[in-house]
Amino acid sequence: MKDKIVLVDGCRTPFLRSETEFLNTMTYELGQLAIKGLVSKTGIDPNEVDSVVMGCVIHTLKTSNMARESALTAGIPNKTPCHTVTQACISANRAIVAAIGEIATGQAQVVIAGGADSASETPIGYKKHMRTKLMKGNKIRSTADMIKFVLGFKLKDFLPEIPAITEFTTKKTMGQDCDIMVAKHNVSREDQDIFAKRSHDNAEKAWEDGHHQKEVVPVEIEPDFKMIKKDNGIRSGTPIEKLAKLKPAFDKKHGTLTAANSSFLTDGSAVCLLMTESRAKELGLTPKAEIIDYCFTGQRLEDELLLGPAYAMSKVLDQTNLSLNDIDVFEIHEAFAGQVLTNIKCLADDEFCKVELQKEKPVGEIDINKVNKWGGSLSIGHPFGATGARLLTTAANRLIEENGQYAMLSACAAGAHGHAMIIKKYEG
Repeated sequence: MKDKIVLVDGCRTPFLRSETEFLNTMTYELGQLAIKGLVSKTGIDPNEVDSVVMGCVIHTLKTSNMARESALTAGIPNKTPCHTVTQACISANRAIVAAIGEIATGQAQVVIAGGADSASETPIGYKKHMRTKLMKGNKIRSTADMIKFVLGFKLKDFLPEIPAITEFTTKKTMGQDCDIMVAKHNVSREDQDIFAKRSHDNAEKAWEDGHHQKEVVPVEIEPDFKMIKKDNGIRSGTPIEKLAKLKPAFDKKHGTLTAANSSFLTDGSAVCLLMTESRAKELGLTPKAEIIDYCFTGQRLEDELLLGPAYAMSKVLDQTNLSLNDIDVFEIHEAFAGQVLTNIKCLADDEFCKVELQKEKPVGEIDINKVNKWGGSLSIGHPFGATGARLLTTAANRLIEENGQYAMLSACAAGAHGHAMIIKKYEG
């Protein structure tokens, strides 16, 4: 009998708006905090960890293999190999799948997988010609050469090159692409605002009900050592009328995306503990969920950049012979309110399913009451490399809380990618 691959548990730091309390905390340190929290929460002996895989999008030269630095400083032994992966907003999803692959092939039995990102640590450089000039500075050997080198600069050379969250191929931001997509699929500004408000209200209620406390490890950050226990991006109770007054954030003239119905730049980390069922029993650990199946997809960059969830959810349902009606819990990454609503709409649309998914009939309608009941990226936050691990952890915890059987998590990502995974509540 094939050994099941199971999720024992997950853990995350509070997700904080960039440039706030995690301003001076490096990405690897966020990963360290999450890993230490997971080890403490599960009681796993660090010596039992066979591998660590972490996702990251905003890389720095100092910690090119962020996973290794996070693991070592968290107390994972030197003998444990670690590697960092990247696939935009589904980097943690890719890390988790890499862990599953290691376990399935017998390369490892116990793996910590997830990710971390700090938008506050975004590297800012110079344009190519300036970098070329600066590199020549290494060859300076005399005062005369130094004077000549310095005098060769112009003021405009010192203008920084600010990173932009744009597609390399299309040169459009994700917000611009989403504005085009929601207009094409007739998703209204009002519906986007309602969904955004729902996300924030759901997140706050989940904190009040004690759900997020099961996932979040409180942290203390130098120099103040103030205990941070909660996400700081949640804005519950905002009237729809107030949201309706906000100006478009991307297409200033015709757009419907605003700061309120778009996810915000976030610092944070999330990790999961994965292993074989037999190893969990040997270690005396009770899993929360069984990994059933997953998939990744790629779509057209020009007009389908954010439609990955529709393609991926349809594909993984086919792989598992399940239907949307079989799924009790949905955790869908909220890059934008309009992105979630469009993907849900497409799965129920006859023409889209026939033309794009080659289906004889629509995949089906998703009950919105099953979607992101504890909030989502719009309210909780979205550290690019970490969100996938949060989705998996929350999906498993919701299955237990709601006494469901199957959960599906899904996300879009830059490069016109999609991911979906189905898990099942562990019943021994």
